[in-house]
Amino acid sequence: MRTFAVAALLGAVAGHIAIPALMAVGAAGVIVLAVAGYGVTRGKDPGITTELALCLTYFVGVLAMSQPELAGALGVLLALLLVSRSWLHDFVLRKLTAQETLDAILLAAAALIVMPLLPNRAVDAYGIVNPHLIWRLTVIVMLFNAFGYVALRTLGAKRGLVLAGLLGGFVSSAATIAAMGHRVREKPDTYRAAVAGAALSSVSTVVQMALILAATYPLVLIRMSPALIGMGAFAVLYGAFFTRHALRQPSPGEATSGRAFQPRQAILFAITITVVLWLAAWLADHVGSWGAVAAITASGFADAHSASATAAAMARHGSMEVTTAIVAILSAITANTITKAVVAATAGGGAFARKLVPGLALMLVGLYAGAWLTAP
Repeated sequence: MRTFAVAALLGAVAGHIAIPALMAVGAAGVIVLAVAGYGVTRGKDPGITTELALCLTYFVGVLAMSQPELAGALGVLLALLLVSRSWLHDFVLRKLTAQETLDAILLAAAALIVMPLLPNRAVDAYGIVNPHLIWRLTVIVMLFNAFGYVALRTLGAKRGLVLAGLLGGFVSSAATIAAMGHRVREKPDTYRAAVAGAALSSVSTVVQMALILAATYPLVLIRMSPALIGMGAFAVLYGAFFTRHALRQPSPGEATSGRAFQPRQAILFAITITVVLWLAAWLADHVGSWGAVAAITASGFADAHSASATAAAMARHGSMEVTTAIVAILSAITANTITKAVVAATAGGGAFARKLVPGLALMLVGLYAGAWLTAP
């Protein structure tokens, strides 16, 4: 503590005197001392975190004389990094697998390497397929997939199927419902928790849908907000009803490791948006906007998010009226809800479907009630 405080004070004095040569000499002196210290301790601790932190502390002291707020923030951040050593080491060595590390790097590459390189303009004849926008939506989906996965890995599945369903919805609500159905077949006494988790997965779907629409065309989100709120409210209420009983049941086993997201699914999401976007634009040009609505609705059976993003993108580029885009999004969500009902019946059986399908129907009631209240 004294060494670092002295290094910061040395930097502050050099910064106050404000002679560049003196600041350089002080920096060189701190660096030399850090290297000498490393030469003594490298046998026991080959890391150089302390030495680098000492050098940074000197420069934070210099910065404090001209930008004290920034210097204070950097000092606190440096302290947090130093005191979190044990937790970070435990997380990396014991909780994080090599596959998960690779997924984190792939996600960073998708956001920081691929996305900046893509052209932020339309590249098709209809002036609607924007590679940068499509990949940005793909990265958002990947981020939410990773968020749900990390939360599950960190909190553990013993918190219950309720939490697993809520977080799993960020990955795929339909896939989560299928997983809950399989769980019911294996352990019929967990059906309340499974239904609660399956219903709450739609809450995550609504949140993710809102963020995708906000990134694509905020005006569509504003118009769709009452409908999404209505759908989400019924999902919360229906899930809460079963959660009351589910929380009394024993928790399932620990969460297993896997992948934060599936790169193949991310690529498929981007391809789906591109194909449906172009097909909808082609239909709108040759058949009319309602032909595009039909294409978007059909794609909603597979993925409501990509279908909704397509409609919002067309509205943003003026190839579809905002009202028509909202109709397309409502139709896509309806189609995807039908998919969820079918998945519930096939994966969990009739008993599981009979418990979940009424909740899905209520969600559609909330969706269309909200849309009707704000209809022009």
